[in-house]
Amino acid sequence: MNKSLEELLKEYELYKNKGLSINIARGKPNKEQLDLSNGLFKVLDENTDFIDETGNDVRNYGELTGTKECKHLFSDIMSVNEQNIIVCGNSSLNIEFELISASMSHGVKGSTPWNKLEKVKWLCPVPGYDRHFAICEYFGIEMINIPMTIDGPNMDMVEEYIKDPLVKGIWCIPVYSNPTGITYSNEVVERFAKLKPAAKDFRIYWDLAYVVHHLYNGYNDEIINLLDEAKKYGNEDMIYMLASTSKITFAGAGVAALAASDNNIKEIADNMKYQIISYDKVNQLRHALYFKEHSLEEHMKKHAEIIRPKFESFLKALEEIEDIAWFTKPNGGYFISLFVKEGTAGKVIQRCKECGLTLTDTGCAYPYHKDPSDSHIRIAPTYLEVDEIEAAAKILTLSVRIEYLLNN
Repeated sequence: MNKSLEELLKEYELYKNKGLSINIARGKPNKEQLDLSNGLFKVLDENTDFIDETGNDVRNYGELTGTKECKHLFSDIMSVNEQNIIVCGNSSLNIEFELISASMSHGVKGSTPWNKLEKVKWLCPVPGYDRHFAICEYFGIEMINIPMTIDGPNMDMVEEYIKDPLVKGIWCIPVYSNPTGITYSNEVVERFAKLKPAAKDFRIYWDLAYVVHHLYNGYNDEIINLLDEAKKYGNEDMIYMLASTSKITFAGAGVAALAASDNNIKEIADNMKYQIISYDKVNQLRHALYFKEHSLEEHMKKHAEIIRPKFESFLKALEEIEDIAWFTKPNGGYFISLFVKEGTAGKVIQRCKECGLTLTDTGCAYPYHKDPSDSHIRIAPTYLEVDEIEAAAKILTLSVRIEYLLNN
């Protein structure tokens, strides 16, 4: 039997007076996960031969597009040929920013620079990644919401909007998307591969942030390779594929890479030579050697063993409000999406804050921080200790039910 509003408010006050401080706003790996990669510090020492496979000293200048060893690693992660990979710094988000910055100032493959156009538009699957949307906002790019379905973005809408030559791109996190945890269906991937946009400089930013971040052995979400699929239709130049080791090794000191067609790799490398001589090849070598000695698959299973109980505990707690809300149950990634009664998400988030539970701000997963239905809440359970999850989930479910009753 459901408790009365009065009973719920009394229980809520008890949590409010506990002086808790719990944060589930950002999808960060916890210390135990970071410790899994401490072996990186032992891979290199004063006796290391720093000469890579091509005969270059990684401590020196050169090798603009990255070391061959690290390209091996990202070839495995992204299922792309090594010659189509550029290894960069520690952030795929930084690569995305630089690609758009270059498109604004110099254009894409001879097209008009975007800053000379009256307007630039961008398709944004929602709920989506707030930092992607922030890049668009920074450059003054007009964002268009594309609702997510259980199979990925609404492709009917995508195919309609790309008829506009001012639409220049779309953000995609196709495997365990941020924040829903949805993996695009193969049908959706194929429709992306077949797109015929009016803008020749339209690009799909295919962010594989969570491609190896499975929670369950034997239940790994996998999709067909977009770059390979697009080649069948002569569309390989339309794809920018990104990945990093940010949540595989160290979030602030990993390695990131870009995969693209031959034409795009040449253009991007030509642009890069004006801003950098080479990225941190010592870190590239460190990562490549570490995963030569340690199975990446086994390494990621250890991550899963740490965070899976946290997801399962939170999801179990959310079952208490299944009658008034719905939530995603991902097989991987870092997030759970909770959808509450329309018009109450902001109130729920504020109510949680008053109990010491920090969630990402209202509308964070939508362009301009505007959730049209005010119903979405992003949950990031990975950083919490297991004993904190019970309190966090209880505060959240209490707040959802209280606001549902107050607004029903």
